[in-house]
Amino acid sequence: MPAPQCASCGKARAALRRPRSGQALCGACFCAAFEAEVLHTVVAGRLLPPGAVVAVGASGGKDSTVLAHVLRELAPRLGVSLQLVAVDEGIGGYRDAALAAVRRQAARWELPLTIVAYADLFGGWTMDAVARSTAGSGRSRSCCTFCGVLRRRALEEGARLVGATHVVTGHNADDMAETVLMNFLRGDAGRLARGGGLGSAGEGGALPRCRPLQLASQKEVVLYAHFRRLDYFSEECVYAPEAFRGHARHLLKLLEAARPSAVLDLVHSAERLALAPAARPPPAGACSRCGALASRALCQACALLDGLDRGRPRLAIGKGRRGRDEVGPAAAAAVVAASGTPQEEEREQVQPPARKEAVPAVLTF
Repeated sequence: MPAPQCASCGKARAALRRPRSGQALCGACFCAAFEAEVLHTVVAGRLLPPGAVVAVGASGGKDSTVLAHVLRELAPRLGVSLQLVAVDEGIGGYRDAALAAVRRQAARWELPLTIVAYADLFGGWTMDAVARSTAGSGRSRSCCTFCGVLRRRALEEGARLVGATHVVTGHNADDMAETVLMNFLRGDAGRLARGGGLGSAGEGGALPRCRPLQLASQKEVVLYAHFRRLDYFSEECVYAPEAFRGHARHLLKLLEAARPSAVLDLVHSAERLALAPAARPPPAGACSRCGALASRALCQACALLDGLDRGRPRLAIGKGRRGRDEVGPAAAAAVVAASGTPQEEEREQVQPPARKEAVPAVLTF
């Protein structure tokens, strides 16, 4: 049976059926529709004002690659300038290849690229060193917790280094739905209530952040990369298989199979959640060590690094009473500040387990 005509242009043959709407489109019309939807998300949400200098968190993976490409196409209409900022976490056999993909993208698109490294920012600590430190403490599964917090701080530092006024990351709808599920499963009401919207306004001196792809499904992100022939890195992070996010992803796939709208339903549900007045945390202050926004004496990043420097990584993430009692009230406050798992575990940046991406939902007639 021959493929039908594209429902948009009516000229070319359809190359796919959109996973969400079922609309049959040719590759060119799908890409144009995808870009128009991202533009609508940015404009309607007032995410990037004209004149903004935008730091794009670039990991080399599909999401950040698609985000950078789409924003490059939209930059003249939005009136913004782009800077690629990549983070070298120090993961041997993994990050070098991903950074090579970022360098190719920067050269091809003629975008300035800045790379910041954990080792330079965090007193010599790399993710490989963190993994070695936590391996003997029964905390080997916590690598994504450390990486999520430190990567967020590193991206902020890189953005400030290039004079950015805004930070954007490539989290898609599936990523955000996984985060909502994870917070439900942990019973983390505070993070659930803070997880709505398309980003953060930049409280406490932090740069405003947003997620322009938050309403785009992972399937369509992969399809866009396929039709635009984008070059991206798709290997799995060596620490990702231990991450709790993988379980949330598996559960989400089961829910999506039973209810195709489950991903966006979860994303939108987070937008409607709010804590009761009695359950709201006290106003955040400043970290006593670095000045960043913090709900306790130390921010999450400083608390995690403090535990590592002491040779007691358990103190940074554990909830047990014993370790806190041993180090006194000040360190105990730091432990409490760090005990929550970060909101943005970046796939890369907190990467959920990645795989070689096959092109999904290609229409077969």
